[in-house]
Order: sequence, then structure tokens, then C-alpha cells
Amino acid sequence: MNEILSMSATQQARLIRERQISPTELVQAHLDQIAKLNPAINAVTEVLAETALAEAESAADGPLHGVPFSIKDSIEQAGTVCTAGTLGRRHAAPSTEDATLVARLRAAGAIPIARTNLPDLLFAFECDNLIHGVTSNPYDVTRTSGGSSGGEAALIAACGSPLGLGSDAAGSVRLPAAFCGIAAIKPTSGRLPRTGHFPASGGWIESLWQIGPMARYVEDLGTVMPLLVGSDGRDRTVIGMPFYDPRAVNLRDLRVAFYTDNGIAAADDEVAQTVRAAANALSDDVAEVDEARPACIEQAYDLEMKLLGADGGDGIWKYLETIGSQAAHPLLRGWLEKLVGYRTTVAGLQQYWDQWDHYRTEMFGFLRDWDVILCPAYTHAALPHGASTLEENFRGFSHTMAYNVAGWPAVVVRCGESATGLPIAVQVVAAPWREDLALAVAAWLEQVFGGWKAAPAS
Repeated sequence: MNEILSMSATQQARLIRERQISPTELVQAHLDQIAKLNPAINAVTEVLAETALAEAESAADGPLHGVPFSIKDSIEQAGTVCTAGTLGRRHAAPSTEDATLVARLRAAGAIPIARTNLPDLLFAFECDNLIHGVTSNPYDVTRTSGGSSGGEAALIAACGSPLGLGSDAAGSVRLPAAFCGIAAIKPTSGRLPRTGHFPASGGWIESLWQIGPMARYVEDLGTVMPLLVGSDGRDRTVIGMPFYDPRAVNLRDLRVAFYTDNGIAAADDEVAQTVRAAANALSDDVAEVDEARPACIEQAYDLEMKLLGADGGDGIWKYLETIGSQAAHPLLRGWLEKLVGYRTTVAGLQQYWDQWDHYRTEMFGFLRDWDVILCPAYTHAALPHGASTLEENFRGFSHTMAYNVAGWPAVVVRCGESATGLPIAVQVVAAPWREDLALAVAAWLEQVFGGWKAAPAS
């Protein structure tokens, strides 16, 4: 059963179709694994044992028939409380319907098995809150699993779930996946409906974020994305662009740029060597590989912070007060304190927006010469608990922020490990609506470098 638990969701679904295992047996095996591992890593906020076992008896017949999945506790699921990790939501009424993407996975036969931990109101690059406490990294419990989708990443890495849903406005899907050695994708802004996410989308910052699938294997991202795309008639931002099959990509047509220093925070030697090794490995199988980066990428950190902090963070404080969160976790307070310096006027916001438009235009121009970018997901392997808001660490998150500000799709895949055995990932970025290119390159890198490896806690 341990071998089955470590398989991809796609493989697990195949075993069910071939009647080598039943949905009930597969769900129960994952429930047993959660009971075994969660005391050490605290990834799960709610185990859905009763409903999962019941659904295993009558799951929809689809490409994920009988396969369990997990859900970040900011994404609504009928009959459960969506807390978003913040005190004001601790005793909220249970959701009355599934978020669109939860419903789509269920329609494909998948079964919700657990809700997973996250930081207070999603604002941290590590996973801790005043309701459920801290989530630890399965490879080293003194390290963070990342944030904000840190519970998802930790649970999937430790084989408690084969796949799940996270959300990403500054790196919150990719950073935890990188720290925990799994695969994940932030799709193009406007690709997937965010109906049923808390907080809901709205305002100018909604262009920064997307819900994204997370899994141990790139194969599963390719399986799940076609099931999730398309308008739901409720999220007005979704654009009905076609989703291309990663398996149809001819790598030999691709021009690949790579960099290890974005001009804001240079990767450490271990991360830089991993990115360079990935670029070198690709060189014989693509049209071109060279070291290059968009000149405007140096603006990414300030732009993300300007867009989030044009009001100095006042709107978030007022929002917390409105929903009844009388206290905020220190990690959230640390984030908001960084936004104070970006407070501006209406005229200043107009300048921010002009800078954002110029950034996106310059980034798009880079695509005249390049199809794919390889770069760090973060400057180091997983950080110790409590270290993410330190200034010497915080600017490293600009490596993921750059593609939220651009609105481009980005995949992370494990391509190495630190001297202490922590995963190191490479970020694979492509043009808007070309998730297929990023997924195809990530799958190739996964095959060459091995991708996910079992965590000690599993």
C-alpha cells in the first residue's frame, strides 16, 4: 500500500479502473496515512473521513474516479467551515456549496479527504495561524512547509493526499511546493474560476492571483488542468482561451532563457547550481538555451508590494476587523508592517498602475526572443520556522512575485536537494495561456532529475 500511496493520482485512478484497488480501499489508505503523519507535521485542519468513505461508495465515474484530494482551507467545500486561518472565521457557518474547482474535481470522480492548513488570512510565506498552529516541513520539522498553501504541500509530499488545490497571489502555490519538493502550477491570470475562494476576488489586486493544482508529479498537473479550465458564469475574470496539451509540445522548437539572480535577491550556491544544471540538461533537447532575464524583472518586488500596499495595509486591517478577527498572527502583522512604506495617494496609485502596465509590456516583449524561462522559485531551500518575514529573506520571494505581477503561468518541479537533504526546485515560466510549454519542460526536467522523493515522515 505504501507503493500505491506514493503513486501519482493518474496512476491511482488507473488502478481503480483496472479493479486492482477499490475507491474505499484507496481512501482508507490515505486516511490511515494522515493519522500516521499529521501529528508530526500538522498539515490537516479537518479530516473528512466519514464523508470521504461515503463518497467512495458512489463517486462519479470520471478520469479521477475514486481518487482522494485535499483542499486548502481558503477554498469552500459544502458542509465544512472555510476559516482562511483567521480568528473571525473560526465559527463561521459551514459553506452551502462547493467552490467551482472543488465541484469540477468531484464531477471527475475525485473525493475530498482533508482540508489543509494555511497562514492567517493567507498572508505569509510560512504556515501558522492562531486557530490551528504551525505546519512543519516533512523533510525537516524545524523548517517551514512554506505559505500560504503550506498544509497542502506538506500533506501531498508526505503521501497523505495525491493532489490538491491551493491559491497563489505572490507565490503561495509555488513556494510551498518548492519547499516540500512537489510539483505545482500557478496558471495564467484569468485561467481558472475563483468562485468559492475566501477572501473572494475583487479590486485591482485580483489580477495578481489564481487558484492552482498541486501534486507530487507533473503528470497530475497535466491531468487536472483540463478538468478545471473554463468559465463558470460567475467569475467574470475568466477568459475562455484554449488549453493546449503539454504532450503535443516539441521541445526542439523552444528557446529557453535562464537566470539565477533577478537583481533583487540572488539565489544561493545550491539553488543557482540546480537552475544551471537544469538549463544545461535541456541544452541538447531544445532549440536554444542562454542566460538572460527581462530587464524589468528588477521592479517585480516593489510592484507587488505597491499593488498590495497602496493603502499601507489599512484595507486588510479593516477587513480583519469587519470579519471579527480581534487578533492577527505575528506573521500576518509582519507582512502588513512591510506594506506601510508603500502607502500612497490616488495620484500615486495611478503612478503604480502606470508602472505595472509598463512592466507587463516589457515582460511581453521578452517573449519575442524566448519561449520559456528557468529560474529559482526561491533563493534558498526551506527556511526555519519564523524566518520568512526577516528582511534578508523576504525579498527572495520576488522570484515568484515576478510572475504574479506579469500574470504568466509558472510551474515548479524538484530538480535537486540541499546538502542537508531539503528539496530544491526550479521554476519554469511560459507566456500567457501557454501552460502547456511550462508543463512540458517541467515534465522533462522531472524525468531527468527525479522529481519528488519520499519525505522521512511518509
